[in-house]
Amino acid sequence: MESLRYETLEVDVDGGVATLTLNRPDRMNAFNHEMSTELAQAFDSLDGSEEVRAIVVTGAGRAFCAGVDIDGGLPRGDGASRHWRSSATMATFRPWEMRTPVIAAINGAAVGLGLTYPMLWDIRLAAEDAKLGFVFNRRGFLPEGNSLWLLSRQVGASVAMELLLTGRLFSGREAAEMKLVSRALPREEVLPAAQEIARDIAVNTAPASTAITKRLFYSQLECSDRLAARAEELDYVRWAMEQPDFREGMSAFREKRTPQWTGANDLPAGLR
Repeated sequence: MESLRYETLEVDVDGGVATLTLNRPDRMNAFNHEMSTELAQAFDSLDGSEEVRAIVVTGAGRAFCAGVDIDGGLPRGDGASRHWRSSATMATFRPWEMRTPVIAAINGAAVGLGLTYPMLWDIRLAAEDAKLGFVFNRRGFLPEGNSLWLLSRQVGASVAMELLLTGRLFSGREAAEMKLVSRALPREEVLPAAQEIARDIAVNTAPASTAITKRLFYSQLECSDRLAARAEELDYVRWAMEQPDFREGMSAFREKRTPQWTGANDLPAGLR
């Protein structure tokens, strides 16, 4: 794919895996206006590429992301309001509507927006000693990034309320115990482990069925009708069984070989 160049990000694509590095290490990769806009643009570009089957996001240097750059980052007052309403910024970008799985390799500190945004992604790994926190109420602000809707669905109401109301810091190891992240690892193992998961997805899972699985998973979080959810699922199961990748997946399994998948753009009309 065409090389992606940004001022605040680094993007490397290899073997179907895009590794996206938040690259403001002198500011602990805190978000400013440019980074928030570039991240949304990068996600959009990578999600539209058939060369990219999974995206890994990590941080340069010792931190993953220290939240918003309060010393020269995002606009304040009326300017902040206009910024967050802008469709060009990541605040209005919806990662759960992407077809491409997104994996967070939280290699260091992740607080505020630096934690709520990865919560919108699909899989999270964290360094055991990383400091994490939903620190908003300690700054006189409100938890954002959809965290008030999402966090209780991930860790349960009591734990979510504790984390949100106190805004306390906790370790990556504790985050794994709370199931906020899938695994806590030594810092140097976080990125390789995330890339290994991404490569497994890129090689061994069919593009269309993976995209549909992701989209249905998130849409059905909001569905209160179990039978309707089941009926929707069956519609897509029937569709998948008629596709070339279903035959290829079964053949590759029987022949004990790596599958050769088709592109991910052949999705049902409702999910394109």
